[in-house]
Amino acid sequence: MKLNPIVAHLRATCPSFAQRISGGIDWDAVVESAKLALPAAYVIASADVATPSKAQNVTVQDITDQFSVVIVLEPTDERGQDANDLLHDLRAELWRALVGWEPGPEYSSIEYGKGALLHISRARVVYQFNFIAEFQLGRNSKSDPPETWQERELDGLPLLEGLNIDYDLITNSGAPDGRVEFNTREDLPQ
Repeated sequence: MKLNPIVAHLRATCPSFAQRISGGIDWDAVVESAKLALPAAYVIASADVATPSKAQNVTVQDITDQFSVVIVLEPTDERGQDANDLLHDLRAELWRALVGWEPGPEYSSIEYGKGALLHISRARVVYQFNFIAEFQLGRNSKSDPPETWQERELDGLPLLEGLNIDYDLITNSGAPDGRVEFNTREDLPQ
């Protein structure tokens, strides 16, 4: 899943962060390079999961992309009680911005997965909220561009114009004798 559209959407819809939202592919790299004023949010690509193919003759898989929004706060008390209340409000703001939003035409609506505390110290509270959205790998229509190697190969085949059918009748022994008695041709409409 592309992170830039999610970051742009959060910047436009989450005023509590005052544009202090960045993204990256790995939390360690992001936290070291994007030193934003607090509170800040970081969108991280976190996982994808595929189901087995739904079809036998082509590959059609449901893919679930997961991304995380990691919130970093400055605690006002060592226990994190005030930070917890702020996280509750920020979580609701994230839900209003993301849950039900489609990050692209191929994706289902985003759903909330779960949240977890990553770190707390006197200087920082770091909390991660996970979100998911699904898409299908494998096209729905031949007019769509190929998404898999198999679709690409099949697109390169000539059109099936018709069938030549040979008939070998069953003999008194109950089995065909290997001799073609007659044949037909069935032309297919194009």
